[in-house]
Amino acid sequence: MGTPTPDDPEAWAAYLAEGNARQARKRVAADVVIKDPAGRILVVNPGYKPGWDLPGGMAEANEAPEMAARRELREELGLEMHTRGLLVVDWVPPHGPWDDQLAFIFDGGVISVDQANSLLPHDAELIEAAMLAPADARQLLRTRLLPRYDAALAALNDGQPRYLNDGRPIS
Repeated sequence: MGTPTPDDPEAWAAYLAEGNARQARKRVAADVVIKDPAGRILVVNPGYKPGWDLPGGMAEANEAPEMAARRELREELGLEMHTRGLLVVDWVPPHGPWDDQLAFIFDGGVISVDQANSLLPHDAELIEAAMLAPADARQLLRTRLLPRYDAALAALNDGQPRYLNDGRPIS
């Protein structure tokens, strides 16, 4: 018996489902760079891990990365916004107990001074949020995030999204 074909829709669907079940699954992280009119960058301090982060988080099953970023902003900070484009995609290899992942950073645009001044964590995942000068934000961010952060700022400056492999540019 050979491989099913689309001529037998039931057998074809079962064949595709079996193949899908065997495919690798990727974790997906989706963060956002958000600025205020003074050029300060929003960073957040998660209570469940050491170090500061960009706002965002992990995508849920079958959730698009930009939708995950928007959901996380709404849940954690009460911010309703649209992303303005892709800045970075980084393939992160397995590390510690974690499988590999794709880490996205999106451009969240510029929020108003009033929005920036009223930012407060809306759930228990975050301890605090702050708008900081880019260099000051960089000092607080987790070391593993720094190459993505630097690439995101470069992409904001020149309009060219970056693809990284474990934080390193692919030439």
